[in-house]
Amino acid sequence: MKKLDKFINYAHRGASEYAPENTFLSFYYGLTMKANGIETDVQLTKDNVLVLFHDATLERVTDGKGNLCDYTFEELQSFWVKKGDLKDKIITLEDFLTHFSKMDLTFAIELKGDNTALPTAKILEKFNIPEKVVITSFKRKELLDFKKALPNYKTGFLAQSIEDELLAQLKNDGIDEFCPDAQFVTKENVEKWRSLGFNVRAWGVVNQDLMKNAYFSGVNGMTVNFPDKLTELIEMTE
Repeated sequence: MKKLDKFINYAHRGASEYAPENTFLSFYYGLTMKANGIETDVQLTKDNVLVLFHDATLERVTDGKGNLCDYTFEELQSFWVKKGDLKDKIITLEDFLTHFSKMDLTFAIELKGDNTALPTAKILEKFNIPEKVVITSFKRKELLDFKKALPNYKTGFLAQSIEDELLAQLKNDGIDEFCPDAQFVTKENVEKWRSLGFNVRAWGVVNQDLMKNAYFSGVNGMTVNFPDKLTELIEMTE
């Protein structure tokens, strides 16, 4: 099998199948499983601090209640992010980059909350790592706002559909990466997307069957909650 030059095994919110998602514990778990990328989400707190958190509300993964944006960062520190018997704290984007930006990793940073593009760009300017980062979102406006602020950074659109009209729009926008839901990934589709000049990264890889299909269809990378299983697949096929 011909290997892609830069296949990225992204630990999705870290190794989130095993550890509290979007925490240092989860990210380091992912690295022990040989992930060479980390995917995470950014949102703004009440006091405009960018934190790594997926949901708009706290209930699913923490012992807190209510909307994340209704709390200051300091107030959020009173809650634990949990996974089974493990727990850790909510962290900031700046602390995350301070810990990991000098490592040989690729970072997929999703603009999850509204109005996160410019604050994210401001923080990334401090670290100057455009070769290591792709900024992603389901929200086209956030991506375009980010591109205006930091045009030297790569951007990727998280797609829930694969219509030609969408692809043409993204091409016109100068988006670098097309990120389809794994259910749409086939070898033929990947070849089409790559021929249009897009890097291709699959999301929604919720089981090993989807993982194997995406890998053998030729994607450039994927986000997985279980990077150890993707590492095993990669090593088996080398």
